Amino acid sequence: FYWKGRCMCAVKAFFDKLAKNETYVKIFKTPFTYLTGAILLSIFQVVSLGVTGDPWGVSGTFANWGAWLYRLVGGNVDRWYYFSSPGAQAVLDRGFFNDPGTMRNLGVIFGALAAVLLASQFKIKKIKSKKQVVAAVLGGFLMGYGARLAYGCNIGALYSAIASLSLSGWVFAIFLFVGSFLGSKLLRKFFM
Repeated sequence: FYWKGRCMCAVKAFFDKLAKNETYVKIFKTPFTYLTGAILLSIFQVVSLGVTGDPWGVSGTFANWGAWLYRLVGGNVDRWYYFSSPGAQAVLDRGFFNDPGTMRNLGVIFGALAAVLLASQFKIKKIKSKKQVVAAVLGGFLMGYGARLAYGCNIGALYSAIASLSLSGWVFAIFLFVGSFLGSKLLRKFFM
């Protein structure tokens, strides 16, 4: 117990000292401006495209994760329309850890966790009501379903499409704003 107490004190002292460091506070505690965020996203998009040969996307990779899990329990997705093309089969055949989309998604998930932890902003919040749970589940389902219908989420179908000068990205943007407006009205009316 003595060493455990000393180690905990040393860790606490380290983080107390770190929290006073100006560079640490500027990078991890102070939110980036929208311009800085846009520039960083653009740089990551270009680097990701250059390294992997694929534009940045998120939701298509989640479909692949589902297919890999289904295969893991003995299922076969080879005849499903979404996975029937040779390109989709090649992605599934290369596997979970050899997929650039998987690495990007894991990077986003663990990067967000690291950022929250480094900023000391991690909190487990109490669920306020059953309405909140219903709204979250329904919203998540509709977003996921919509992303599959649109062949991409706001990253792949909007950001990557516009960056590659595709008209579909601009059409997606219009309906994204319309859907966000209507969704926020419905959220206020039924769930708040």
